[in-house]
Amino acid sequence: MFAGPEPMNALVVSSSPKTCESIKSLLQKNQFSQIFVGSSAGEARRILSDIPIDILLINTPLSDEFGTQFALDVANNSGTGVLLFVKSENYEAVSYKVESAGVLTMSRPVSPQLFSQSLRLIIATRAKLKNLYEKNSDLQEKMKEVRILNRAKWLLVDKKKMSEPDAHRYIEKNAMDRCVRKKVIALEIIDELDKE
Repeated sequence: MFAGPEPMNALVVSSSPKTCESIKSLLQKNQFSQIFVGSSAGEARRILSDIPIDILLINTPLSDEFGTQFALDVANNSGTGVLLFVKSENYEAVSYKVESAGVLTMSRPVSPQLFSQSLRLIIATRAKLKNLYEKNSDLQEKMKEVRILNRAKWLLVDKKKMSEPDAHRYIEKNAMDRCVRKKVIALEIIDELDKE
């Protein structure tokens, strides 16, 4: 059984209550903290807007649309893992349309073992993407801080006629003396000198 590091929420969307229940019972074996159920794309969109969902399982066709566009919308606009169930005759066409967005497609009927393996694949992929997103966010924040420090340095060079190394030392010394981050000092310098 899957025992992830943090509890996850799942949303099962199917126009068939019986299918919802069978998928839900398979998910409980994989230790999801909460499992939500929707019968249409519209209802599922409302749930997604209110509750953070980690894994979305769509059994096509839905009552208000086929489900492919809904799967694409969710996959392209969130970190939710998406698993799409289709009839075997639709598998190739649907899979071709959605796989570039990261949607995993399975043809029905699905064995419990294959379902479990596919679910684990989505969970592992989602975890990897989440880690990459966090690293990217950290890098973006560091780059933003470097830009702020550089802007403050060049304002000191331009307005206070300091050399670039002197401006750098000035920011570092003030940060150490006041026990604050260099970014705080840089922002104060920008506020003060940008007005001049």
